[in-house]
Amino acid sequence: MDILSTTANGVLTLEFNRPERKNAITGAMYSTLATALRNAEQDPSVRAILITGKPEIFTAGNDLDDFLNNVGVGAMTEDRPVFQFMQALEGCSKPVIAAVSGLAVGIGSTLLMHCDLVYAADSAKFSMPFTQLGLCPEFASSLLVAQAAGHARAAEKLLLGEAFPAQEAFEMGIVTKVLPAAELLAFAQGQAAKLVKLPPVSVRTTKALMKRSRAALVKETIAVENERFSAMLTGAEAKEAFTAFFEKRKPDFSKFD
Repeated sequence: MDILSTTANGVLTLEFNRPERKNAITGAMYSTLATALRNAEQDPSVRAILITGKPEIFTAGNDLDDFLNNVGVGAMTEDRPVFQFMQALEGCSKPVIAAVSGLAVGIGSTLLMHCDLVYAADSAKFSMPFTQLGLCPEFASSLLVAQAAGHARAAEKLLLGEAFPAQEAFEMGIVTKVLPAAELLAFAQGQAAKLVKLPPVSVRTTKALMKRSRAALVKETIAVENERFSAMLTGAEAKEAFTAFFEKRKPDFSKFD
């Protein structure tokens, strides 16, 4: 199974389990994640959710082969699996914890903006390389990264798309706490266990109140980003970026203006 889903002691754990492809996420994996989150929302025995990967990698982002093979007319509408997953994550009323070790690329960093607690191994690295692929930020990351880190630091990460370490992610407000890699998962599980023991209505209400002021703006930003992302996905710049990726060469954007 490319996504391992287990529920124990009130915690639903969702684990990326495709290490041979650096945990790159396919449409089928997004569908599995979306279904698990929707089911958890309706299951009173689930009081917290933990998303994690492998010690060597969280996720390399979208599986580009799968992603491009499934891009077609209307492919970026809300029925697309990645949309279903992100809508389920953003709309989840229960606390969501992420435990990040290794690389968190693209959607692997974006999804963290919609989690409540993000714990990272000291060896973790984050990147949002949308401009490098001829694309733009997704799922409100243009808003949420800037809100967390301020415009200047967000601009550096989103415009250049370069990787940055866990400590810098912590300083930017993207990560809650940085831990030694060997301690990461146990610590995150311990935090989830604490949440399970708290009054569930109180926890859900507190989360809802914290998200209330930004909810409409997040929804609006997701819609605008998706419109731009969809248009750019079929553009010449993205075509050059993806072609270069598969040909294992550096892209040449000098002919674009």
